[in-house]
Amino acid sequence: MTIANSTATVVAVQPGTIRNRVLWTLQIVLGLFFIIASGGPKLVMPNTLTENAVNNLTFPLALLIFIGVVEVAGGIGLMVPRLSALAAAGLSVLTVLAAGTQAFIAGKPAMAIFPLVLAAIFAWIAYERRATVTDLRNSFAR
Repeated sequence: MTIANSTATVVAVQPGTIRNRVLWTLQIVLGLFFIIASGGPKLVMPNTLTENAVNNLTFPLALLIFIGVVEVAGGIGLMVPRLSALAAAGLSVLTVLAAGTQAFIAGKPAMAIFPLVLAAIFAWIAYERRATVTDLRNSFAR
């Protein structure tokens, strides 16, 4: 009589070496972009940005500062391994909303292409880094 002993192994989904390097390169470059070029100016000089805004597209100052904080936090989160998937998902939502703002409120649908491309990249990063969400949840469950 033989007894089959089966053990269930849990395999975390991790990208390959080249894919991992591409993801980290994208995460660092986009993280720095959102910290330095996108969110930073909204926090450092929000009055200048509201004064130079197009006439039909004016934002309240508090909303502009909030968007800057979210962009800087997302950029930092992209570079933190445990937060990368959540930050990418949040930035994906933010860039879809930015595309909608460009297309419908500003009346410039051609300007919505860049945020939509960024949203697709962030969605891909969030999908590839989805194992970090489980790790983060398990670290809080302990």
